[in-house]
Amino acid sequence: MTAPTAPRSPGGAQAVQRALDVLHCFHDNGPDLSASDLARRLALPVSTAHRLARTLLGAGFLEQDVRTSRYRLGPAVTELGRLSYHQRGLHLAAPELADLAERTGATVDLALRSGPHAVIVAGGSVTPKVGLRRPLHSTALGKVLLAWARPGEADLASLPPLRAFTDRTIVEPAALAAELEHVRRAGHALNDGESARGVRTLAVPVLDRAGHARFALAVRATPELITDERAGHFLDRAKVCARALEVLLLPPGERRQEP
Repeated sequence: MTAPTAPRSPGGAQAVQRALDVLHCFHDNGPDLSASDLARRLALPVSTAHRLARTLLGAGFLEQDVRTSRYRLGPAVTELGRLSYHQRGLHLAAPELADLAERTGATVDLALRSGPHAVIVAGGSVTPKVGLRRPLHSTALGKVLLAWARPGEADLASLPPLRAFTDRTIVEPAALAAELEHVRRAGHALNDGESARGVRTLAVPVLDRAGHARFALAVRATPELITDERAGHFLDRAKVCARALEVLLLPPGERRQEP
């Protein structure tokens, strides 16, 4: 009788992908997760989730609460995040963002694209209790990143189903394509209650020499502050800030020419 063969370990690329999937489970900034929680979220056997978590624990990408045995992101993630923050020069952007917030009385955020999300990397929304990822289709930041997409970034057809957050959210791909054409013509994007009621956001691109959005810059407040009559004032301030960020965040050879 032939002895049963042991299950094969996943290939290198699959193992790396699974490890990254484990880290992505912590994107929602929720409570610590057990191996069972990870297995459920990833549709994996608990033993596999446990093995992946232990490997990431050993490398410092996860840490474990000794009382509950539950996992959270580890110091290696913090270290890499801080390195990326400085490598991108985002520490240089902080004074400009703070000045724009003071001048407008609005929350100011700077974001870049990561797959189907806008990831806020600096600004007033970066707090320990608030998630940093925003859907592209329902936010002014996301619309800017879609309207001036960089080469190689996926097109609208690759986005997941467009989820409705309010009755104003655009959920049809054709309507989103039309909206992005309007954004390009206008030079800015508006989110007027599409992601949350009572919130109005204006966003502009931080463009490189080729005309692609490296970042999106947004000012966010209530409709009572960002009124239709004062929208131009907010946009003018945001565009001045975006122009300054082009100089601060982009290498000289990738900056737009002076008008």
